[in-house]
Amino acid sequence: MALGVHVHTDVGAEDLLPDPSYVPSGTGWDGMDVDGARAVDATFRRPLSNGSSSPEARVYLERRNELAIDNQAAFRTIKRIRAGPGSKAVRLGNCYEFFRQLDLMATYWDDTSQPPIRYNEEDGQSPTSSKLRPVALDGSLEQAEFAIAGAAAAQEGSQAQRTTYRTASGSSMPPELRHGLITAFVKLVSYDCGCNLATPRVEPRLHLLEPSSPSPKSEARHAPSRLARASYFPSGCNFLARVPQAREDARRGVMEGPLAAVSARNITNFSTPSDQSIDFGRELVAALITAQQRAREGQKEKRFGDGRWWATTRRWGGAEGGPIGREIESIERSEGDNNTTPSKADNAARSPLSPTKENTGDGSTQKQGKESNTNKRPQSPSHPISPSSGLPMRGPPANKKSRKTLGIYDNYRMVRLPSSNWDKKMRYTAIGKQPGADFDDVFVISSIFHHLSILRVRVPMRLLEVFAGAPEEGTRSWEKLEVWRSPWYDLFKPQERMEAFRLLWGLNVWLMRRTDDGEGGGSTKQDVVMKGE
Repeated sequence: MALGVHVHTDVGAEDLLPDPSYVPSGTGWDGMDVDGARAVDATFRRPLSNGSSSPEARVYLERRNELAIDNQAAFRTIKRIRAGPGSKAVRLGNCYEFFRQLDLMATYWDDTSQPPIRYNEEDGQSPTSSKLRPVALDGSLEQAEFAIAGAAAAQEGSQAQRTTYRTASGSSMPPELRHGLITAFVKLVSYDCGCNLATPRVEPRLHLLEPSSPSPKSEARHAPSRLARASYFPSGCNFLARVPQAREDARRGVMEGPLAAVSARNITNFSTPSDQSIDFGRELVAALITAQQRAREGQKEKRFGDGRWWATTRRWGGAEGGPIGREIESIERSEGDNNTTPSKADNAARSPLSPTKENTGDGSTQKQGKESNTNKRPQSPSHPISPSSGLPMRGPPANKKSRKTLGIYDNYRMVRLPSSNWDKKMRYTAIGKQPGADFDDVFVISSIFHHLSILRVRVPMRLLEVFAGAPEEGTRSWEKLEVWRSPWYDLFKPQERMEAFRLLWGLNVWLMRRTDDGEGGGSTKQDVVMKGE
């Protein structure tokens, strides 16, 4: 099924959001002090759907100035290295965790904010120690960039000395480092807007259901319609969600949304065009999963197979059901025990501690039996009696605690519906969706390498109905799936990460905006302008 994807690439911050007035101005912040930031609060702040207002312009100015700090100066503060002569140690403030994650990533990727410096081939020797060795970026020595700390600072006239060097390839970087960097960057805005990153407790899946068709006569006794096939596409994305205002719900980990998807992939090889297409498909899957979950507002979960005979009736090998395997053996044993009730004499004969006719020939065995009965320790859970020797066993019994979970066989024999794909601690609601619209603008915060990009995907509601099993009324009745993509921002470069921060700020405020109905959906208020010159 063709989705009809139409992509707009390298879209600016003002063109990415449906309302460009929510994006802070790109100019006018350099050299602004705290008093100047407070002066623009009247036109900068916006009412949010959680009852509060968007952060002050002072907060935006502080975060922006912190992100503008030179990487090497920030890394020296992280490593607790004394600043160079004539310079002071920088204060990272709320961006401390972001620079800490960036410092860890600099072990696997070159700091692109620093000029690439190679060995001095004219002199035939390196200006620094020969301990530096070529390290491939993704397997090839041609892509390795060699940096020399002292010579780099001298050539560029920078006061900050280089403290980080790449010592491993980017393909060997642990996935949690990339996730940690994106999480720290997103939280610079989300916390102040009343949002947070929510790790899904249930694997995010895009569910596709085939439209049901009339059932043939052979299956009429089971169901009125033929069983529709279901499939899904998993995704490892996280979600940006709203924190509830009730303190009890926030403590229990309840979240509201989702607002947007956060997808950080660990791929480092894009050698063929198909690799790029597959990665773009992962971004679309994350956007469609977010749209499906936002569309669950006001609905109740209906699992696949609910009400079907194959999910409620026992059947094995096409038969109508009945006991199999161990169940048959247990029934035969229970019927045999009910038909033959043992007498007291038989029970006494079976007991290893009771004297019998066979072991009373010379009286010695009978005497031992009496002595063992006299000296027998009382049976207790900690000292059970061995059925073979009749002596108390030391140590805990084999089954001291009762099993809390079903055994493999019992779990196999149960007939039940597939597992739930709804997160019990997520209140599904389409926060930020325009009411009455036949589409939902879904955002994906995407990351590969040390870059970040934001996608806006306009998902038609008709497409979600087709995914849920609605019959198609023609070829691509939802027309098209339109996508806007921002440029890829390099988080190592201060100017680019400040631009990404400006876009992320506008995105959070627009999604959390308060509308005429006081919630996250509806038409936007146009009487407040966010831009502050």
